[in-house]
Amino acid sequence: MSDTSDSAVRLYIDQHRDTFLSDLAEWLRIPSVSAQPEHAGDVRRSAEWLAAALAETGFPVTEVWPTPGAPAVYAEWPAEDSSAPTVLVYGHHDVQPAAREDGWDSDPFEPLFRDGRLYARGAADDKGQVFFHTLGVRAHLAATGRTAPAVTLKLLIEGEEESGSPHFRALVEEHADRLAADVVIVSDTGMWSETTPTVCTGMRGLAECEIRLDGPDQDIHSGSFGGAVPNPATVAARIAGALHDADERVTIPGFYDGITPLSPAERELFAELPFDEKSWLSTAHSHATLGESGYTTLERIWARPTAEVNGIGGGYQGPGGKTIIPSSATLKLTFRLVAGQDASAVEVAVSRWVADRVPAGIRYDIAFTGSTRPCLTPLDHPALRSVVRSMSRAFDGQKIRFTREGGSGPAADLQDVLGAPVLFLGISVPSDGWHAPNEKVEVDLLLKGVETAAHLWDDLATALS
Repeated sequence: MSDTSDSAVRLYIDQHRDTFLSDLAEWLRIPSVSAQPEHAGDVRRSAEWLAAALAETGFPVTEVWPTPGAPAVYAEWPAEDSSAPTVLVYGHHDVQPAAREDGWDSDPFEPLFRDGRLYARGAADDKGQVFFHTLGVRAHLAATGRTAPAVTLKLLIEGEEESGSPHFRALVEEHADRLAADVVIVSDTGMWSETTPTVCTGMRGLAECEIRLDGPDQDIHSGSFGGAVPNPATVAARIAGALHDADERVTIPGFYDGITPLSPAERELFAELPFDEKSWLSTAHSHATLGESGYTTLERIWARPTAEVNGIGGGYQGPGGKTIIPSSATLKLTFRLVAGQDASAVEVAVSRWVADRVPAGIRYDIAFTGSTRPCLTPLDHPALRSVVRSMSRAFDGQKIRFTREGGSGPAADLQDVLGAPVLFLGISVPSDGWHAPNEKVEVDLLLKGVETAAHLWDDLATALS
């Protein structure tokens, strides 16, 4: 379905490999840590560097878009054929904090090539996976003889993903007309492993809240008053303990309303993955699995919603005893949501459920922070099949399997605001150590990402026509 030659693409990539990696290393030296105010100038510098690099790549439009926080980068390269589909690529140029004393073997912002790997903060998350699109589009043009991509190609690379994307939705809404696309490609994800290439088909959403419970106006003596007045710490514990039933299902009425169920085909595809539960437990630093009855571990973390207690506190926490009824307690909860769930409806259901469990004499406040919607791409979507075909070509015909991700991200805002399906193209693997010391990217896999992107634009142009 693509006009690109595998050998021509690989030849071009091989000829430009060293320059590509050198340029990426230069970008990685910029400590674009959005969470630390002292690096605000570096985040701006990172955006400006990327805009210049995209212009050098050939994008006729490159812009740095300001936000109330860190800037984003926008680029656009129209297709020669005005009727060609439009593709928007999303990624981010900010990175997690990093310092040598955190456990790094080398300076996190001085890229190091060793044993076929590139070590640096942002190598995998997400500068490496953003940057492979620059060489990918050039290889696409060289192999096809085109002067412009087969699709109208747009890039939106934000600068606050590692800080929760607080201004991202407003940015997308403000520029919705310019960002309009037939499909969105998110290159901020990964594969199952170095030997098992996969495509992610969805991410869970998120709703989170903090509950403040107030009882007596001050801490009071548990001997004089215990058993006769409500204890806010006890109420917090009861709410936490009532979240799940004996089968680990969430007990909140209406919580599961509207969920898109796992199909038998999807369950079979998950089961095909070489999942080693013992190894997974080691990675999780846990000692046993536990979750909703009737589902496997992968199904639980990818395709089922959850309710988790993230923190619970109240009363005396120091050494020894202190016989009091505390005046207040807090409870922090998060809810991972799956396709079909509506975050606002979940918030209403949670609020009603909590209200029913707070006794007289306890004043309470429940505060929700901004929510994230879940997103899911159907397995039969033509654009997804394009990604699979393109990746299979890059991986020498190897079968591409499917995963989902249990976490949440801003991809759902793109799907929601732009009304376009979201697909995921990433080549990072679990050993890359996102957010951890010694983050790295496998150079050979990074170049497989370049190759996939080189094939993808022709394939999508045909599949979406």
